[in-house]
Amino acid sequence: MDLTIAAILGLDGLTNGAIYALVALALVLVFSVTRIIFIPQGEFVAFGALTLAAMQMGKVPGTVWLLLMMAVAVAVLDLAQGLRERWPAARLAASLARTLSFPFIIALVAPQFVQRQHALIVQVLVTLAIVTCMGPLLYRLAYRALSGASVLTLLIVSVGVHFALTGVGLVFFGAEGYRTPAFWEARFDVGPLSFTGQTLIIFGASLVLLLAMFLFFERTLTGKALRATSVNRTGARLMGISGDAAGSMSFTMAAFIGALSGLLISPSTTIYYDTGFLIGLKGFVAAVFAGLASFPMALAGAVGVGLIESFGSFWASAFKEVIVFTVILPILLWRSFVDPHHEEH
Repeated sequence: MDLTIAAILGLDGLTNGAIYALVALALVLVFSVTRIIFIPQGEFVAFGALTLAAMQMGKVPGTVWLLLMMAVAVAVLDLAQGLRERWPAARLAASLARTLSFPFIIALVAPQFVQRQHALIVQVLVTLAIVTCMGPLLYRLAYRALSGASVLTLLIVSVGVHFALTGVGLVFFGAEGYRTPAFWEARFDVGPLSFTGQTLIIFGASLVLLLAMFLFFERTLTGKALRATSVNRTGARLMGISGDAAGSMSFTMAAFIGALSGLLISPSTTIYYDTGFLIGLKGFVAAVFAGLASFPMALAGAVGVGLIESFGSFWASAFKEVIVFTVILPILLWRSFVDPHHEEH
C-alpha cells in the first residue's frame, strides 16, 4: 500500500464515517433521553432511501401507507385513553386531528404527487417529512407505555420493533435493491484524490446537522429541556418537563437524522429493505465507544469505524464486517473499566 491508496481509502472511510456519525448521534440522543437502545434506527435510514427511490420511479412509497397505519393505530390508543380518562371533547378531537391530519393528507395527495415527477429537492423534502413523522408515532405505539421499564426490557422491545419494521419494509418495498440519483454530479480532482459532489454534500450536510444540533441544545428551550431530561429524568419531571414529550421529540429527531442519512448514502450504494440494520450496527459501535452518552466521542468513534471498515476492506474484503464488529469487544471491555456502573432500580 502506498500513500495514494492510503489517501483514497482514508477519504472513503471518512465519507462512510460521516454517515455512521449521524446514526451514532441519533442513538446517543435517544438513549440519553429515554434509556432506549434504539436498534431500529437503521430502518429509518433504509426507509428514507427507499421512499425517495419509489418516488423516482413514479410509485407511491410504501412508507405513505405505513405512516397512515401507524397514525390510525395511535389514534385508536389516544381515543381509548381519552374515553377511559374522560378527556374533554375538545381535547380529544384536537389530539385525533393532530395525529391523523398529516398522514391522511399525504395519503390523498401522494398518487398525484408522484405522477408529476417534481424536482429532486422537493422529493427529498417530502421524504424527510414522511419518515420524520414516523418517529413520534413509533414512540407512542411501542415505547411510551414502557417509559418506566428497565433498560433490558426496552432493549427486548427494540429488537421486536426492528424485526417488525424489517418485515414491513419487505412487504412494502420488496426484496430488490435501489439507488437514488446523486444530488450533485460534479467531480473535483485534488492530487491523487477525486472528490465527487455527493461526497462533498455528505460532509457538508453532516457538519451543518452537527452545528444545528449544537445550537439546538445550547440555545433553545426545547433543547435545554432534552438535556435536562438526559441528565436527570426525575429532576426534569419535577421541574415540569414531560418525559413523554422529551421522548417523542428525541424519536422525531432520530427519525429525521435516519432519513437524512439514507438520502445521503443511497446514491453511492444499493439500499435494500434490510440494509439499515448493518448501518445501524456500525453506528451502534461508534455510540458504544461514546458510552452512549457523549456526542463528540460518538463522532470520533464513527470516524474510526469508517476508517477501520475502509482499510479492512482493502486488506481482507471478505472479513471487513467481522473486523468492524470485532472492534466492539475491546471497546466494551474498556468502557467497563472507565465507566462507573451501578445496579438499576
